[in-house]
Amino acid sequence: MEATQTRPNIPVRINCQFHYHVAMSQPQTHLFEVTLQVSGWQAEVLDLKMPVWTPGSYLVREYSRLLQDFGVEDDRVWQKLGKNHWQIQTAGVSEITVRYRMYANELTVRTNHLDATHGYFNGAAQFFFVPGFEHHPIRLTVVPPQPAWQIATTLPPVAGQPNTFEAKDFDMLVDCPVEVGIHERLEFEVLGKPHQYVIWGAGNYEPTQLLDDTRRIIEVEAALFGGLPYDRYLFLLHLSAQGFGGLEHKDCCTLNYSRFSFRATEKYNRFMQLVAHEFFHLWNVKRIRPQALEVFDYEAENYTPSLWFSEGSTSFYDLAIPFRAGLYDAHAYLRGLNKEISQFLATPGRRVQPLSESSFDAWIKLYRRDANSNNNQISYYLKGEMVSLLLDLLIRARHDNARSLDDVMRQMWQQFGRGEIGFTPAQLEQVITAVADTDLSDFFHLCLHTTEELPFDQYLAPFGLQIQPEEVKAAPPVLGMTVKTEHGKDVIKFVEAGSVAQQAGIDAGDELLAIAHLRVTADQLAERLKDYRPGDTIPLTFFHQDELRTVSVTLAAARPQVHQLGAIAQPTAEQQRLFQGWLGIPLSKLAN
Repeated sequence: MEATQTRPNIPVRINCQFHYHVAMSQPQTHLFEVTLQVSGWQAEVLDLKMPVWTPGSYLVREYSRLLQDFGVEDDRVWQKLGKNHWQIQTAGVSEITVRYRMYANELTVRTNHLDATHGYFNGAAQFFFVPGFEHHPIRLTVVPPQPAWQIATTLPPVAGQPNTFEAKDFDMLVDCPVEVGIHERLEFEVLGKPHQYVIWGAGNYEPTQLLDDTRRIIEVEAALFGGLPYDRYLFLLHLSAQGFGGLEHKDCCTLNYSRFSFRATEKYNRFMQLVAHEFFHLWNVKRIRPQALEVFDYEAENYTPSLWFSEGSTSFYDLAIPFRAGLYDAHAYLRGLNKEISQFLATPGRRVQPLSESSFDAWIKLYRRDANSNNNQISYYLKGEMVSLLLDLLIRARHDNARSLDDVMRQMWQQFGRGEIGFTPAQLEQVITAVADTDLSDFFHLCLHTTEELPFDQYLAPFGLQIQPEEVKAAPPVLGMTVKTEHGKDVIKFVEAGSVAQQAGIDAGDELLAIAHLRVTADQLAERLKDYRPGDTIPLTFFHQDELRTVSVTLAAARPQVHQLGAIAQPTAEQQRLFQGWLGIPLSKLAN
């Protein structure tokens, strides 16, 4: 194979091969043993760079911090030029062998994990790329520590070479995680294509139900987009004590879920929503993606204001798809919407950070939460889901349920996804506007670029709905802070901006001791506040940086924390018809 180069000291055309070997001879040490063999090299230096992030998880994670024992065979001279950059002197040498080890003891979908039971690695967290050769084929040989361990990956195997696979380029190597170990494998077929669950860890899932429900989700999503854009698909499922997460890839996804959370209905539904979310991403994000993510820069942040659509709209569908697949009914779907709306309206940061900024600043905020995060930011997943809901309702109302956000997704797939052409924010808005067939410039400005409250009732009204806050007249007063017990201490974890607690000088990290001179714990606080009324002034005692303090606080009235979608009084026949056309049940059922 040939690659065209423009870097100094690299010939214009080079025939060379890259072959990685990954061994794990002592898995209990959490160290992957990685060897890179380069053949046919003709340049004076070989530059190796480790990615700093992985697509789908927008945070610079500095994977090179986990690398150790770097070395080059034959005592070749090398030096480290940057945090993720190694350079080897290769004048007159065509064969180079590099060895290093990667520490892997972080069980998430975006990192690597190795122990005595299995090994899992993501390409971005495991392998170097050679600048200028990102589009060059790369071979991978995996060496399990014992014969019983099996390999699961969507990388195509190399004929005649056991445990060896080939990626057409570095992007593909990154996009195909590898799971090695003893697993349960569940195979099933959907629309004539093979699918498989590879499950590591014990859990209380029921295989038949899991496959049946996953099949229904796949069928619904395939119907939305008009087919499945792959030859086979792999679900890698890690079952752990309290895990939760997912990471999308073109032909597979990695899921992490709590091992005993498959029997309780609400927890099982949450898992199926996770499946629906990551599977939906094989279209929205992996193929329909912002122009800023069309070509990945693995060494730096890739900024885009459009994650509200890539992730937020996907979050809108992860609740809707299981409903459409019949996994739960309209009432359960609405309860899910109530929960999401309540969470959004309970987040003070929605009044501080615009949605487009939330997307753009994902790299420094969403994944780096601190004690003030709820006060100064809003998740593009959550607000993006809310804006997608409003868009869906707006389009449905204008077109009598004959059009919806589905038509936006289909148009984005046809125009940008099939050819994997990155879209700009303006192009996304043009598609949505064309489907809605109305001027949406004011809508986009308000929802994406301001912190004004979203006009929920305006878009719910055509369906005979409104947001109804819970009754709070009898609710106890509040301090505006969250307290949790940690290591025997009752620690203040969050202080809401403008709250009674903040005005009294209380900070996250302080230790709560007493109210009204009587000791109180995190578990007791809500009950103790029931003895008072809004406007009452009481002493509150706490440690602030080891200094004992007592301050007087005037208790505030509670604000609604729970909101529900409820029917308006005396809905018209048109409103009832639109509602039934949307969710398939009479609006009167909601009132009951």
